[in-house]
Amino acid sequence: MSVPSDRAVLEDGVVVIGAGIGGLCLAQGLRRAGIPCAVYERDASPEARLQGYRLHIDGAGTGALREVLPDELYDRFLDTSLRPKPTVPLYDDQLALQSVQEFPDAGFNVNRMTLRHILLSGLDDVRFGKRLTHYENDADGVTAYFADGTSARGRVLVGADGVNSPVRRRLLPHARIEDTGLRQLYGKIPLDDEARRLFDDEMHAVFSMIAGPGRTMVGVAPVAHPEPFMTCSVGVRREAIGLSEDELAGLSGAQLQELALKLVDGWHPRVRAMVAGWALETVFPLVIRTSVPFSPWDSGRVTLLGDAVHAMSPAAGAGANCALRDGAALAAALGEGPDEAVAGGTIAAYEETMIAHGFAAVRESAANGHQFLGQDPLPV
Repeated sequence: MSVPSDRAVLEDGVVVIGAGIGGLCLAQGLRRAGIPCAVYERDASPEARLQGYRLHIDGAGTGALREVLPDELYDRFLDTSLRPKPTVPLYDDQLALQSVQEFPDAGFNVNRMTLRHILLSGLDDVRFGKRLTHYENDADGVTAYFADGTSARGRVLVGADGVNSPVRRRLLPHARIEDTGLRQLYGKIPLDDEARRLFDDEMHAVFSMIAGPGRTMVGVAPVAHPEPFMTCSVGVRREAIGLSEDELAGLSGAQLQELALKLVDGWHPRVRAMVAGWALETVFPLVIRTSVPFSPWDSGRVTLLGDAVHAMSPAAGAGANCALRDGAALAAALGEGPDEAVAGGTIAAYEETMIAHGFAAVRESAANGHQFLGQDPLPV
């Protein structure tokens, strides 16, 4: 990772805002194509902000990684991944099995941080602590300006900067991000001998749902790296928590666990033991938001990928896979060079395909979230 200068200029290169899964996938693809690229991330380090511990990578996501990663890094992805049972079991709050949904495209369960570090490997121009304030574009390129007084200029700028994307707010001020009404309390359970007994063999699946009264749900899923653990989240309507977003964010791990235990009061003892088994330093809250689908825009030298354009609830397990697919597709679109991609319409073609599959996933996630979790209907 390089030491930032005051004014970085990438001749014939791409400036990527955001070092999440999608932005790094794009950077790996550009590196493979020989296109100069620099990535700027507002967080101080890859570990600075908790977003989750497990991702489900399906066939589309795996194909995107195969497309952009060198063999060594792709093999590392395979070696650190877990192949779950190809099912999604649904239990009631007393752990009576209600149904088992087959999941043919089971793919892999991966540790989010492990995958991020794999995607960071070999990238020599990733700069952390760089909060974008604004950008300016002209006929020849785009200049990004950061809160520390530095700037970066490239032929194309890509907003891969997540649900609160400053790039999207400037490029598409009409785009809407809405609160789904859902909150998650999220932690991980190290799988020692005692903890393993809490989980049926069927729970070592893509994802297992334990549904209780009031649209409260506990979700668990296995991860293998760097040590075996179960992710465990308690999802609930915001009204059941009765706290503002700021109040929820201010709770400690122990306080969040206490809140979660109240939400599963009266549930099967093993479910309560799962929540009681959270490693407290891993517990954090999530406010679940979604984008509202909109029409294509006039294409140019600034574009978007992943949650910056089609953020969605996790109810379809599609967000990371869409971001990876976007990253690989945009890298391919830019493969002949940024100027050629602008002039030749390949960025515009990428955007048309990206919003079609991305917003289809937004709608599917919203429908699943409404059915199983009481998510607010997707606004029109």
